[in-house]
This record gives sequence, structure tokens and C-alpha cells, in this order.
Amino acid sequence: MADILTAWELIEKLNEEKRLSLNEFTCLLENRNSVDREKLFAKARENAKAYFGNTIYLRGLIEIGNYCRNDCLYCGIRRSNCKAERYRLTEKQIMNACVNGHRLGYRTFVLQGGEDLYFTAGKLADIIKSIKEAFPDSAVTLSVGERSTEDYQMWYDAGADRYLLRHETADEEHYGKLHPPELSLKHRIECLYTLKKIGYQVGAGFMVGSPYQTTENIAKDLVFLRELEPHMIGIGPFIPHKDTPFAKETAGSLELTLFLLAVIRIMLPDVLLPATTALGTIAPDGREKGILAGANVIMPNLSPKDVRKKYMLYDNKLCTDDEAAEQKAKLDKRVESIGYRTVTDRGDSPKCKASTLVCPKRL
Repeated sequence: MADILTAWELIEKLNEEKRLSLNEFTCLLENRNSVDREKLFAKARENAKAYFGNTIYLRGLIEIGNYCRNDCLYCGIRRSNCKAERYRLTEKQIMNACVNGHRLGYRTFVLQGGEDLYFTAGKLADIIKSIKEAFPDSAVTLSVGERSTEDYQMWYDAGADRYLLRHETADEEHYGKLHPPELSLKHRIECLYTLKKIGYQVGAGFMVGSPYQTTENIAKDLVFLRELEPHMIGIGPFIPHKDTPFAKETAGSLELTLFLLAVIRIMLPDVLLPATTALGTIAPDGREKGILAGANVIMPNLSPKDVRKKYMLYDNKLCTDDEAAEQKAKLDKRVESIGYRTVTDRGDSPKCKASTLVCPKRL
């Protein structure tokens, strides 16, 4: 089928059927220059507005620590980076960040950090309970990597609502080129399905333009996401970090990232789709362009100001000014300038609201 359909016909098919084969996705990506991008982005916005209107959800991001037991080749906080200035937030610092965020109106707190076993299952469960007791109207999202089923269950029972775990790439060989031997794509995917089975609202995603990535790799990512049907998908351009083995690699492109945001929105119209910090890092108006390509989430930073520059996953990461949650008024104006409005409520996925089988509690 793919060899007789034009790129735009493949977009139309995706819009109607919400899926393409691996070969069709590959064909679409290889021939994307023949697609009228403004027409594509308009279709993506149409899909997003059908579920979310002109709403852009703001999530308060708290980077709880940059210690990590893993040694992923692309990451600035990999354990081998002896130049990283390490830190961990205390429970008091995390709660203070939530207090500040709640005062600003935020009703989702995203606790993100490296894979750091200092934050034991019990320690993190206590933090989650404290947040939920103090702010029962708010959602708690975790993004702390691969842990045991028991840990995931404990955190869910403590009140965690969502879990973000980017799969990074759905191709096993490519995964091996980005990660140390002790990590496996198989286990990563098992974690995602375990989280979904427990009842979390689950987020997955991948880097665009990562080293060794092929067009077919990206096509596999799209097929995998269609099969997983996560509640949120985080994609952003690969950006090298000067103290990693990939320091001299080329960054991913804005053009391809925006194209993929639009394709994902058309494929999964009810998904929560961030305009990531990485997108804003490679282009001053990157996040606005992401919204106009179908994205509908932004995650401003609630972390203490003195640690924001230490959580450096890649070079030149945005960590001050408009990126900061305190600059919400500026962010509101930027979003309004392109015809959208920001909201800070917890904003559960429509997929979650539609099915108690997917998310059996805390709707």
C-alpha cells in the first residue's frame, strides 16, 4: 500500500484509521518534504482541539535529584560524568516547591530525577503521601526510571497518579547503542506495561535525531506507541551534552520533531503531548511551534532556583526566565499570542476519563 500512496494520502489514511504499518510510516517519513506542513499542522490542531479546545496544560516540574545509577551515553547526569554537580532535594525542599506551585495555581506536580536508590520506595511513598495530604486537589506524576513492580505499586497506593518513562527507542539494536549493556529495551517495555496494568496514567516517548537513529527506527517508535496507547507521549530533539560520549554528535532537528508531533497528534488525538523544554532549547519559539503542531502540555520548572542549572541532561537546557514556573504571566502571554490559553488544573487524559478499566481511581 505504502508504495502507491503519496505522503499526504498516508496522512489522510492515518487520520481516518489512526494507524499505519511500519512500511507506511517509513514511507511517510522518507517523503515528508512533499507534505504541506501548514496543512499538516492544521489537521493536528483540529484533532487536538476536538478533545482539548484551545487549552494548554501547565505541569509544575520538580527535579528532585541528579544522581543516577545508570550510564546512558547521551545523558548529562550519567554516573560516569564526574563533572556533574550532584544534589538531592530534601522532603522539605520538595514540599516547599509544591507549596509555591500550588500558590501559583499548579495542580500537577511532576517529581523527576535520575535513577537514584537513595530515594527508596518507602522514602518516595512518604513524600507522595505528604503532597497528597497537603494538596488533595492535585495530581502527582513520577519520572524516576525503572524500578520494581513492588515499588511502582507502593507509590500508586501512596497516591501517585501518573508515571513518565520514555522508552527512548523501540528498536533493540538502536537501544543498545544508546545505553550500557545492563539496560534492555525488553525490560523498559515491561515496566511500561506494568505501570499501565497497575493503573497509572502512563507516559512514554523517544528522542528525535539521537545518534545512529534511522527512519525505520522512528517508524518502529510510532508503531510501538500506537500499540501501547499511553496517556502521554514526550518527544523532543536529541541535544548533545559536552561531558558525554555523544558530545560531538549532531542535535536532532526542529523540523522533524514538529512533523512527528503532528503525526502523533493525528494518530492519537486524545493523548497529552508536551512541547518539551528541549524543543524550547533548540529554538526560541520552539514550544510555540510545538503547540501549533499539536502539542498541549508545558512543564515549567518549580525546582529551587539554586539547583536548576545542575539538572543538566543536555547542553544549554532552559532553566531560568520564561522556563521557570514563577514566570507564569510571561508564559501565559506567549501562549495567548498564538491563540491558546493556559490552565493549571490537573487535566487528566480523556482516555483516563473515558475508561475506568485504564485508570480505576483518582479520576
